[in-house]
Amino acid sequence: MPSPEDATTSTANEKSLNFRSLSLIDPLIEALDQLKFTTPTEIQAQVLPHALEGRDIIGVAATGSGKTAAFALPILQKLWDSPKGLFACVLAPTRELAYQISQQFEALGSAMGVRCAVIVGGMDMTTQAVALAKRPHIIVATPGRLNDHLENTKGFNLRGLKFLVLDEADRLLDMDFGPVIDKILKVIPKERSTYLFSATMTTKVEKLHRASLSNPVKVEVSTKYQTVSTLLQYYLLMPLKDKDAYLVYLANSLAQNSIMIFTRTIHDAARLSIILRSLGFPAVPLHGHLSQSQRLGALGKFKSGGRRVLVATDVASRGLDIPSVDVVINFDIPTHSKDYIHRVGRTARAGRAGKSITLVTQYDVELVQRIEKVIGKKMDLWPSDAEEIALLKERVNEASRLATNELKEQGGDRKRRRGGGSKHDRDDKDRDDDVVEAGMPAYKKKRVRS
Repeated sequence: MPSPEDATTSTANEKSLNFRSLSLIDPLIEALDQLKFTTPTEIQAQVLPHALEGRDIIGVAATGSGKTAAFALPILQKLWDSPKGLFACVLAPTRELAYQISQQFEALGSAMGVRCAVIVGGMDMTTQAVALAKRPHIIVATPGRLNDHLENTKGFNLRGLKFLVLDEADRLLDMDFGPVIDKILKVIPKERSTYLFSATMTTKVEKLHRASLSNPVKVEVSTKYQTVSTLLQYYLLMPLKDKDAYLVYLANSLAQNSIMIFTRTIHDAARLSIILRSLGFPAVPLHGHLSQSQRLGALGKFKSGGRRVLVATDVASRGLDIPSVDVVINFDIPTHSKDYIHRVGRTARAGRAGKSITLVTQYDVELVQRIEKVIGKKMDLWPSDAEEIALLKERVNEASRLATNELKEQGGDRKRRRGGGSKHDRDDKDRDDDVVEAGMPAYKKKRVRS
């Protein structure tokens, strides 16, 4: 099985490169050796020379291409030359991605003792303020919570910041973080290096790069929406009323694999995880209505193999590197083709093989055809056993009724705990993309007039 450093579509000339030939310092080479990264991926090989020269960068590359190391390595090299607190800030669209980026910075900077702080919603503001007062070298944040601290945390500012990174910039802007990012750009130095990384170059991203970058170098590794060649893509046709039974049939026939199931709404992610658990499958949910510790716990269990099925909303579709996902199942077809590409990009990463199976009802045919047109491939029909599915229906329907009742009880408990209209913390600004996708209302903060 190839390792991440071998998973590159680079030219023969780039493949002959190694990290030492890119003029990286010994502490970084030592960390890369420990991580068993020997050959840079295409995006790394193209970005590092320009970044080490001090240029601003626009990087356009597919998910799973090694973007994080492409911006982390030059920042850590500059930090080694002139160490100081609050040296760099990375903005990410979701909390889970922020934690993952921080872990990569700490792994790559292990030989130089780099200190990182993760500043995201769902966590205690005071604890974060204490962490910021210790002046970590790298801050990895979601925009809403970082802006909260810039406006409200006494003594905290980024006036000495040397690097700003906007990771998954297209998703940051899709999630309406644009106005918050504008506020952050106004209070950080104009004299800084800026790296903007995105899987797609939308008009919003073009506008942001004009506002935030100075004479950038554009490095484009993937010029169109695409899926990797090691991914086998299937569809399974069914009536809408039998969708749950077909999903359980798939989970049963793929029981030895690690499976990610994507849903459009938080309700379906919670409901399906209860149905699967009640039928004996080790499933765990991941969505925006879980507390941050619950979400990190769910991810940890799935990554370690303690749970083999993760039922998630699109909060898990971008950037997360879970090494051993064998199969991605789309319970709902995403409305946007690029979201399909990001979902199925959770498997077949770094040169490995993987499968995706999309559940298609009588109402979804046009959406599937649109996705096939964008990716330039026809999906194959996944074989199914009609008799086995018919036998499953009764048990699945009973499990579905129990799941609906359990969710109603949980909803009632949550309302009682909130007391009808209690204060919700500042996480409105750090809404996750699944909450937006599901059309959930944002919490309105009630102000008490004196």
